[in-house]
Amino acid sequence: MTPSDDTLSALELDRAHVFHSWSAQGSLKPLTIAGGQGCELWDDDGKRYLDFSSQMVNTNIGHQHPAVVEGIVEQARTLATVAPSHANLARGRAAQLIAARAPEGMDKVFFTNGGADAVENAIRMARLVTGRDKVVSSYRSYHGNTGAAVVATGDWRRMPNEFARGHVHAFTPYLYRSEFHATTPEEECERALRHLERVIVSEGAQTVAAVLLETVPGTAGILVPPPGYLPGVREICDRHGVLLILDEVMAGFGRTGEWLALDGFDVRPDLITFAKGVNSGYVPVGGVIISEEIASFFDERVFPGGLTYSGHPLAAGSIVAALTAMADEGIVDNARRIGVEVLGPGLRELAERHAVVGEVRGLGVFWAVELVADPVTREPLGAAGMGQVKAACLERGLLPFVAENRVHVVPPCIITDDDARRGLALLDEALGTLA
Repeated sequence: MTPSDDTLSALELDRAHVFHSWSAQGSLKPLTIAGGQGCELWDDDGKRYLDFSSQMVNTNIGHQHPAVVEGIVEQARTLATVAPSHANLARGRAAQLIAARAPEGMDKVFFTNGGADAVENAIRMARLVTGRDKVVSSYRSYHGNTGAAVVATGDWRRMPNEFARGHVHAFTPYLYRSEFHATTPEEECERALRHLERVIVSEGAQTVAAVLLETVPGTAGILVPPPGYLPGVREICDRHGVLLILDEVMAGFGRTGEWLALDGFDVRPDLITFAKGVNSGYVPVGGVIISEEIASFFDERVFPGGLTYSGHPLAAGSIVAALTAMADEGIVDNARRIGVEVLGPGLRELAERHAVVGEVRGLGVFWAVELVADPVTREPLGAAGMGQVKAACLERGLLPFVAENRVHVVPPCIITDDDARRGLALLDEALGTLA
């Protein structure tokens, strides 16, 4: 098919003027997206794609949800912008709806522009409240691309950016590739907790302000923690006077089939970071949900942080509309059911048919398919094989989320049984090309 004038124009403008993140610019050939609806996107030539990526794993409510679009339009008509120092109804309602989904005693919300600066401000709060400096996070993590958030990150993106102080990393549970020679979830949990406490003590517990973890690590591989791990982390933190920050930027607001992923793990953190899932990324926004204990610390002390667009009314309007629609339409329940009834069983069937599938794991609409070159040694499938799988998906009209040797199956929370099964069938065909 010959590309349309709009496609050519979009590509030419992109090449001429857009500088892309995390990329060598010279060889980029981005997919052009012209529009979307629900779980589908299309390009300027009319080719349609079933979105199994949710873009950056955030369009939980799907594309162009009419209630969210209308919420943004109505707020723009009413008041398009206002300084964060003022009170505003949309901002207050957004904070109220977010706090209603948090654990008891977490009633305050500090709004940011996205997930990275949510993490940044949560770290700042933890350091100010404890009077300590160090933050312990996981090697298998991604927390964003601002100063402290990217150094808290565990993957390769940290290494060219290590300018922030006071960051320490530890290994967290990943039974398929256990760092602890574990053979059962119980062993992995026990040994990972022992390792974490040893790191905290060895660093000097009196110097550690916080442990920062993604409730379910996302970009690192959708590593669902074993039963007891997060409550165990909470106990270790309490023992040593360390605060617990849970990062729900990717896992929160429906992705795991719960309003917050932490709801499935019987744990109450001190601070919760959130962002794109709260309004499906329709307007940039993020924030920190703050426990009463930490919020009260700043009753008589100035919090030394703020952003021009904190609680921006367009973002607030989109949050109110999104969370209201998600509740009214049972979208979180749908995500949970789809995971249990369709995606989980379907992916396990793919693993039985394709030797290249080493493991599938996940919850709700948050799954990873880990691909291996050798199922015995578990050697990860290389870049060429992963490129072949991605190309085969796109050729068949499936937009995947590919990271390292994994295909993440992360469709919108609104996906139907039929679309979920259609996506699995397309992924089945794509994996079949490796044979």
